[in-house]
Amino acid sequence: MTRRRTARLRRTLLAGTTAIAVTAVTAGIVAAAQEPAKAAKGPKLSLVAATPSVTLTTWKEEPGVHLDLGTYLIAEETPLELKVTRKSYKDPVTVTQTVYEDGKAKAKKLPTGTVKDFSGLPGFSEITLTDKAGKKVLTRSEGFCPNNASGRVRPDAPSTSKYPESCPTNPFTLGSVWGVEKGWAANTYAGSYSEPVQLPAGTYTAKVGVAKKYRDLFGIADKAATVKVTVVERSDEDEESTSGAVSRSAKAGEHAGHGAGHRAPTAHAGHGPGHAPAPAEAAAPVTSGAGPSYNVGHGPLRAAPPALPWALKKQKSALSPRAGDTGGQTDGSRQAPALKPLSKRPAGKPSVPDVPKPDLRSLPAYGITISDGGKDVPGKDHLAFSANVWNAGPAQLVVDGFRSPGKATMDAYQYFYDAKGKQVGYTPTGTMEWDPRPGHEHWHFTDFASYRLLKADKKEAVRSGKEAFCLANTDAIDYTVKNANWHPYNTDLSTACGEENSISVREVLDVGSGDTYTQDLPGQSFDITDVPNGTYYIQVLANPEKRLKETNLGNNSALRKVVLGGSPGQRTVTVPAHDLVNAN
Repeated sequence: MTRRRTARLRRTLLAGTTAIAVTAVTAGIVAAAQEPAKAAKGPKLSLVAATPSVTLTTWKEEPGVHLDLGTYLIAEETPLELKVTRKSYKDPVTVTQTVYEDGKAKAKKLPTGTVKDFSGLPGFSEITLTDKAGKKVLTRSEGFCPNNASGRVRPDAPSTSKYPESCPTNPFTLGSVWGVEKGWAANTYAGSYSEPVQLPAGTYTAKVGVAKKYRDLFGIADKAATVKVTVVERSDEDEESTSGAVSRSAKAGEHAGHGAGHRAPTAHAGHGPGHAPAPAEAAAPVTSGAGPSYNVGHGPLRAAPPALPWALKKQKSALSPRAGDTGGQTDGSRQAPALKPLSKRPAGKPSVPDVPKPDLRSLPAYGITISDGGKDVPGKDHLAFSANVWNAGPAQLVVDGFRSPGKATMDAYQYFYDAKGKQVGYTPTGTMEWDPRPGHEHWHFTDFASYRLLKADKKEAVRSGKEAFCLANTDAIDYTVKNANWHPYNTDLSTACGEENSISVREVLDVGSGDTYTQDLPGQSFDITDVPNGTYYIQVLANPEKRLKETNLGNNSALRKVVLGGSPGQRTVTVPAHDLVNAN
């Protein structure tokens, strides 16, 4: 159990650095029912240093060096591809590797316990630092996310990587796909999953190798990469004297790596308040190139234009018997172009055709804490929480809002598409309204979800006033479901939600992705000032009025148990583990 008084989480963002929508998923994986007569081969992998030397910065005011050493794992001949899943929150996380036999893809289950969560391969890199005298000053191991920032290492490599651009961080993730494309290399730096190290200014030699269990598992040579490391010390005063005041958040970008996403994502900065962090933290740090750019649209990374996935190009004949989407996989052939808002209201008679539809599901609440209400409602006790509603597919949720000139609201419509992506129907589905509150300030689709605090007998005790949302693909919840889009388009609020003077907006929740609202946003809490101590459940309910058309309306609710205690002004909340997920 965890017990918390206060906390501040930011809205988690789905990693991605570009506004493209390419669905490129596992190419014809066939699970082997029996041990193959001929051993299936995995990719040829090697660890290399991109540069013989790096310069790292330690700040006088906040000493610590982030070990982004520029080492990369290269995949040759075939991609490194790992499918990471759990059947439910009662089941452990398992990982399956895609290997190849005679050009055909097969699934190879890796040993139980290889991974414990969805953050990457734990203890993958082994780092040793020695000083100028040859004395060992540091030994540590770090995890590795194969979806780290990557790039091609030769001209004949695929022009784009089909794999997602990060490892998920949501505690209730259900499925992920990790990979290093053929002819590509992924940075092995663990980013904010590793703590900075204390190193005085000077020169060092770093040796980076791969842990033996992974060398044996993937056939990686026992050959360490060597990098000369120069540590320089800088200070705020130095910066201010040369270029004026520099915010700490901007400095953080110099060694952000994964940190841009796994600490406090700032992707929405620069697009108005939106779901953005507080102004003091609003500057979006650039990434070091080691990790996914959670600060979407602000990092230096840019994905190449969409291209037919390499696996489909090179193995089209072999894959053709298995081409097409099936449960838990897609052949990588689909390309979902970004959906553009229409300029005028839909014409023709509304209809709900018999085509694939979205399936909205709620995750259990997390990031649960007690708040005093802040400056808006001082003296009140609030139970704050983060919530996520995601789309299990097999179709996108697409909602347009159209505003009649001078009106304060928009009329909302849900759209439907056939298997080729052609719009074949639409239906009215409520309204959109402008939310002027700090932390929002964009158009919300009404009745998308609701929050209720239920008593131990599951009867309602308190209802949150929040039921309207701006939809964005902030979290990768399960990229193994049918039609999951590994590169969704609207991953931040620059591509959705609109401005106060917008005449129309389009909001999309893609297959496999969810939309998180964190507990520091208005409406993400219950007033528990007069609620007695005891056991309660936070209910997150998607599509409460059933206005949206779905494949299944029976799986929209998720409950999270909490125990309230303390006294007025000093309330506490105890959050039991949710099956195997022990995250508050």
